[in-house]
Amino acid sequence: MAHQVTIKDIARHLNVSVATVSRAMRDMPEIKPETRDAVLKLAKEWDYQPNILATSLVKSRTKTIGVIVPDLSYHFFASVIKGIEEEAIARGYSLLLTQTRELYERELTNVQNLSRGQVEGFIISLSQETTDFEHLKRLQRKGIPLVFFDRDAGEIDVTKVMVDNVNAAFEATNHLIDNGCKRIAFLAGPASVTVSNQRRTGYIQALTHAGLEVDQSLIVHGNYNLQKIIELTNYLFELQNPPDGLVVVSDRLAIGAIKALKAKNISIPEDVAIVSFNDEPVCTIVSPSLTSVAQPTIEIGKMATSLLISQIENTSVQYQPEVIIMKTELMVRESSMKNK
Repeated sequence: MAHQVTIKDIARHLNVSVATVSRAMRDMPEIKPETRDAVLKLAKEWDYQPNILATSLVKSRTKTIGVIVPDLSYHFFASVIKGIEEEAIARGYSLLLTQTRELYERELTNVQNLSRGQVEGFIISLSQETTDFEHLKRLQRKGIPLVFFDRDAGEIDVTKVMVDNVNAAFEATNHLIDNGCKRIAFLAGPASVTVSNQRRTGYIQALTHAGLEVDQSLIVHGNYNLQKIIELTNYLFELQNPPDGLVVVSDRLAIGAIKALKAKNISIPEDVAIVSFNDEPVCTIVSPSLTSVAQPTIEIGKMATSLLISQIENTSVQYQPEVIIMKTELMVRESSMKNK
């Protein structure tokens, strides 16, 4: 073609809309693979070159960060967001905040919507349903900066801000052992959630280190639904040989377990000692007060934001993913003090 090839030329030749061509060139998921392939093939044949001015306008600085979390009603995520917002504001950035409600499809939609030129980078904690990471790999291919916190995709090599969940669970389980527990159960989250699996590993390591049996019937996986947690707790304490200790993957689940135990007139910590994770404010309100692993939530948010902004602003520097591990602290309260 004699003149400079445009998107309109490609669209007219393939009998599709300009928007379809544009989306195909940006590798948007709603475009059929055969359509995308046809667009890219023709663009290469015709030596299509994007309009530099238009491209610069699309890539203009918005100084906006996209944040995607599972559920804003979780105290942990709400607290991390405080840290994200504090650091973002201090650095002259604003947030576009969305939640997935633990749904993969909603996470996919949120990533698609926010990546259409509105945000310069993402801070994400995955939904409990997310096992397909193509939408996140697509961000990488586009060169959009990404930082994970708390829940991550192990196969994606990007910067992550985490806590040492294995060691935290080891210490929490060992605390129950030191307080006389010999048959300890683990109430886990969904098997797809990395944080839950890391804590399960720490729990198993502590039992093995103490010479206690690892009984697979005492490891149960649930979701973040209260009724499901009550059902799993009932299962554990209707076993012929029920546990005398319980490690719960989060305070949210632990409250459900406590409710179920009280309904069965099982005393805490006399009959069963309990530890959990996140150290939410409810831990000091519930009776007995709940022993829990505290995480530096504000610092996690600030660190994730600082690392993301560094990626956004230092484009001339070769990016090297980092894994930042933050320290935890076991906050000992009444629920675990079996010998006290």
